[in-house]
Amino acid sequence: MSSKQQKAREAFGNRLREIRLDAGLSGRKLASITGFHYTKISRVEHGGQSLSDADIRMWCAACGAEPHATDLIAQMRAVDTLYRDYRHAARRGLRQLQEPWVALYERTKFFRVHEHWVVPGLIQTEAYSMAVMAHWRDIMSLPEDDTEVANAIRMNRQRILRLGDRRFIFLLAEQVLYSRVPSAPAMLDQLDRLAEVMRLPRVSLGLIPATSGLDGHSQTSFWIFDDSLVQVETLTTGLDVTRPEEIELYTAAFERMRRTAVFGRNAKALIGRARDKLLQEPAASST
Repeated sequence: MSSKQQKAREAFGNRLREIRLDAGLSGRKLASITGFHYTKISRVEHGGQSLSDADIRMWCAACGAEPHATDLIAQMRAVDTLYRDYRHAARRGLRQLQEPWVALYERTKFFRVHEHWVVPGLIQTEAYSMAVMAHWRDIMSLPEDDTEVANAIRMNRQRILRLGDRRFIFLLAEQVLYSRVPSAPAMLDQLDRLAEVMRLPRVSLGLIPATSGLDGHSQTSFWIFDDSLVQVETLTTGLDVTRPEEIELYTAAFERMRRTAVFGRNAKALIGRARDKLLQEPAASST
């Protein structure tokens, strides 16, 4: 277990200890009520042991804290997979970073996506995606180059945009239109792709103008999968957020950004402005 995971487990144990103390119960008294061995109480509170969903409900019931059970269960489920170490996972290639997402995308019905620097993978062109893959391959100094295989997995995942009754809301900062990921000609294709995506029936794509206030921006990009999971990515790790009250905060932040975003004709105008700027460059205008 990583040190970050251990800290998360200890934080979970601290919450359970506070619930017990608030109920005025000793560890032995709680053990007597629940049928747990008293040493189990101590191990859990010090981050040395997990609890099942049923155990958590029993703990909360014994302490008169039933309303906390759902939140605690979500927190416990997240502890062991709280942090995803991308560099460790990618030692066997970028394919290892792409394959785990397939099942999650297949079962999700409502996607809310905020990106403030690059186009989200679900709506990238093949050339744009390849450029992103190559960038991360170089940053992580990967020994095996399976960029094309990993990119094929990402491209295949885009089929969910047209399958089933899924809904998608993409909120992109205006900067995304100007972040030069591939070459200028390939970036023109990517801008055209954004305009095409806006015509899909269950896809809403909004652009957050650079002049928006604080409500229009966040410190990081994040994806909300249904109302059960938020994923936040950093340079080297991914964070899975499953606690209901935290998901609510991300959902509220997303809604504030949605209100600052422009859609439809106004969004196409921003894309057109970025496209015109690219066309002024010799490398792009010559294509």
